[in-house]
Amino acid sequence: MEDWIETEWIHYARELGLSLQRARNKRGYSQATVAGRAGISIYTYRKLEHGISNPGYPANPRLRTLVALCRVLEIPLRELLEAS
Repeated sequence: MEDWIETEWIHYARELGLSLQRARNKRGYSQATVAGRAGISIYTYRKLEHGISNPGYPANPRLRTLVALCRVLEIPLRELLEAS
């Protein structure tokens, strides 16, 4: 992947994580609650909030995971994806 694309994706993944965290906090949910209701492990959810997949790699969640998280957090997918 070209360096500028990788840099942009790292930034986007971090912003996506912050958006998840803000939406979760707005609902007053714990990370465990969101993860459980979305059908993913808390470990995976924590990594998403931090914008990482594995150490040194930006998050790249599946669309199915994002849709499940949006349902739990009661936000439109579009809103989550508009992370700046």
